[in-house]
Amino acid sequence: MAIGEVFLGAFVTVLLERLASRELLKFLRPSGIDAQLKKWRRTLLMIKDVLTDAENKQTMYETVKEWLIDLEDLAYDLDDLVDKLNTENVQRKLMENDEESTSQVQKFLSTFSNNLSDFISERGINSELQDINERLEDLAEQISMLSLVMNVKGSSDKTGERLQLTSVVEESEVHGREKDKVDLLKMLLEVESSDSPVSVIPIVGMGGVGKTTLVQLVYNDDSLKGEFDLMAWACVSDEFDASRITKIILEKVSGSCNYTDLNMLQVKLKESLSNKRFLVVFDDVWNEKYGDWDILRRPFLAGKPGSKIIVTTRLEKVAKIMSRIPAYHLNLLSDNDALSLLAQHSLGTKTFDVRPDLRDIGKSVVRRCQNLPLAVKSLGGLLRTKASPNEWEGVLNSDIWTSRRKE
Repeated sequence: MAIGEVFLGAFVTVLLERLASRELLKFLRPSGIDAQLKKWRRTLLMIKDVLTDAENKQTMYETVKEWLIDLEDLAYDLDDLVDKLNTENVQRKLMENDEESTSQVQKFLSTFSNNLSDFISERGINSELQDINERLEDLAEQISMLSLVMNVKGSSDKTGERLQLTSVVEESEVHGREKDKVDLLKMLLEVESSDSPVSVIPIVGMGGVGKTTLVQLVYNDDSLKGEFDLMAWACVSDEFDASRITKIILEKVSGSCNYTDLNMLQVKLKESLSNKRFLVVFDDVWNEKYGDWDILRRPFLAGKPGSKIIVTTRLEKVAKIMSRIPAYHLNLLSDNDALSLLAQHSLGTKTFDVRPDLRDIGKSVVRRCQNLPLAVKSLGGLLRTKASPNEWEGVLNSDIWTSRRKE
């Protein structure tokens, strides 16, 4: 049932991003609906935290399976509502900015009310808001009734753990990140005037969007050879342990390390980095405590000007805590790049030219995955063992996606 988790988790993740849109929230502020969207987002975050446990239990408990079905139905309805609100926002901007529009466009736009309250009333938005609110609250209340638990740090349940990724990457299997790679390399190679010898570059994006993959591409790029005296990579993940992270970097830049005391670890790391130009990656950072980061970063201040630290995180707050440089936001793949990625992992080729009979089904798969790279790769791995269009259709129409489908 891991594929259902990948899909529904990806869908909810994208929905959370849409609910947090500053542009949409600003548009809805006069009506007060922005507060409702913020509340829904908090509830969805809580639900997302127990999604892994629900996916693991659905084969044993029919009530949990029904809960997941209801969650997907709600997610689709909420997504539809956000689409309506975004569309209205776009149409109003067109009306404001295009005073000399053609009569055809004006006629089209005239179907939209000039007053936001009228729009909400005429389109039945209030009833949709109430319906979604009640269903979302009901799903949240059932979490305790179904004994669903959050993904707890240090849990012995391996199915809920995130895989720690390394710096190794196969560049030929990465799609749609050419511009992002160029942009990040430019940030690494440019010399900045700063009071600090070390620049921290945050990469922000939703889970599964490919932050680590992008940094892997850059970390292994030939253009960086000779630019840095030392390079090191550490996967931070949920548990922000300054001693563990410092030891990982120290072992990379100086060899074996027998120290366990944080003080000695930091003293030795400072010595190793002193007057050296380095590139260090902190992958998958979640910790939001400035004090913890302040302790970890101290040895790195001994580096030579031009030294860089790359941080990948899902959280904008983490990026702001760790750096004064604006975060680089990584977006979802384009339709074509997502399709190429699916072809790579399902067929072992860059396109569907060798299997044109599977191309349309492949397009449906990537749409269902919301163009999220992690979900596309996971589905591609599953489809790798399926040879015929019927088998691909079988996966696409399987109850692993739960009851409701939307192309």
